[in-house]
Amino acid sequence: MNVKKLFIRTIVVLACFVMLVQLWIFASLAWWKFFPVESTMFMRIYYYTTPKPALYHEWRDYADISNDFKRAVITAEDGRFLQHSGFDWDGMIYALQRNEKKGEVVAGGSTISQQLAKNLFLYNQRSYVRKGEEAIATWMMERMWSKQRILEVYMNSVELGKGIYGVEAAAQHYYDRSAKNLSREQAIRLAAMLPNPKYYQLHPDDRKYQKKKRLIARYISHAQLP
Repeated sequence: MNVKKLFIRTIVVLACFVMLVQLWIFASLAWWKFFPVESTMFMRIYYYTTPKPALYHEWRDYADISNDFKRAVITAEDGRFLQHSGFDWDGMIYALQRNEKKGEVVAGGSTISQQLAKNLFLYNQRSYVRKGEEAIATWMMERMWSKQRILEVYMNSVELGKGIYGVEAAAQHYYDRSAKNLSREQAIRLAAMLPNPKYYQLHPDDRKYQKKKRLIARYISHAQLP
C-alpha cells in the first residue's frame, strides 16, 4: 500500500470515528432529555481509576432541589446562564485577560453548559481536541435541552467531593439532609466548593474558599432561575 492510500484510509477512519462520537453524544442527549443521568464520564473515570472506589450519587428532580442551591450555583459558576447560548464570550475574554495578567491560569471562562458537556462525555485534561469536542457537545445540548434541564442535570452530576456526585449525595454526606432541605448557608458552602471540591473538602478554611462564599452570599439574591 503506498503512502497516499494509507493517508487517505487514515483520514477516512478518523472521520468515521469522529462521526460515531457525535452520534453517540446526540443519542445520549436525546435519551437524557427525558430520563435521569445515572452515570457520567467523570464518574466512570473515577470508578475505574481509583483503588476501592466509593461513589455516591442519587438523582433528584429539579423541584426536589433547594432553590438556594440553584441560585448559589448560578452565582458561583455562570452568572449569565440565562443570557447566553452555551458560550459566554465576555466571560472568556475576561478570564483570558486575568490569566495573562497573572501569568498563569487563575480564572476559567467555562459556562455551566460547557462544564456539563465535559462532565458527561469527556475528561479533565486540557487539550485543543477536548475543547473542540466540548464545544460541539455544548452546542448540541443548548439546542436539544431547555435551560432548566441543563441546570437540573448539572446539579445532579457535578462533583462535590471525593466520590461525591450531585447535590443530593453532597447534602446527605455533609449535612445529613436532602437536597430540597438545604439552608441558604449550606447551599452557598457547597456551591463555593466548585470547581475544586476535593481540595476544599479537605481545606475548608482556605482563604479563596472563604472569599468565594462571601461573594456568593453577596450576589445570590440577583441570580435568575430557569
